[in-house]
Amino acid sequence: MQTNERLRGAIVSAGLTPADLAERVEVDPKTVERWITTGRAPHRAHRLKAAHILGQDDVYLWPSTANTRQAVSAAQAELVTMYPNRGAVPAEEWFRLAREARESIDLLAFAASFLHDGLPGFAELLADRARAGVRVRLLFGDPASAAVALRGEEEGIGDLLGSRCALSWAYLRALLDTPGIEARQHGATLYNSIFRFDDTVLVNTHAFGAPASHSPVLHIQRIPGGRLHSHYSASFERVWASAMPLTSSPQPPRDGPKAHI
Repeated sequence: MQTNERLRGAIVSAGLTPADLAERVEVDPKTVERWITTGRAPHRAHRLKAAHILGQDDVYLWPSTANTRQAVSAAQAELVTMYPNRGAVPAEEWFRLAREARESIDLLAFAASFLHDGLPGFAELLADRARAGVRVRLLFGDPASAAVALRGEEEGIGDLLGSRCALSWAYLRALLDTPGIEARQHGATLYNSIFRFDDTVLVNTHAFGAPASHSPVLHIQRIPGGRLHSHYSASFERVWASAMPLTSSPQPPRDGPKAHI
């Protein structure tokens, strides 16, 4: 018999007792005790409700449910559409998502130069949303990092990607003192660029040797029991946790970022 220590820990972290959770989920306290002591997975409705109360992903708490028919169906339902490339995403869609965000806007890429080159006024909109109480997090590449240098080599543009990262930071410099806007500089290997607006996330896939703009974009909408939105959100958080906080514009890439490979 295997106990569910993840569930036990989540209950404690939430400042609750098993009896408290049982009351909120509307089940018998002995049922929650069995979830913990026997590792039994609850019925789906109770599982989703408990996970919501605890602020955790339900599959994290009950890994055995990851590939159930309902979980697979929910994940498929999260995919609203797939754009064949980033340019196929209508410009107005970026502005709509930013305008309608009420809690958070999280942007992860290397340079994301299209945000200032192709969406005039988008940076100003981010500042407006931050002043309205939306948390805005900017997470773009360190121009001098090994990851940026390697990506530039793989795309066949060499040091130009580092220069584009530095240029993006220069364009964004005016935003960094806006209350509500946080910025960090990363040197992570990116498998996708991630643009999250509350319950919507646009995932720009990456392909080896090709710029991100040439690859598909997945439009994902979070629904209860779905896995895709939380999967990519967790990826953003891992990069954010390892990145360097910024309070001013970073310096241009040092002579030859290749030296950092």
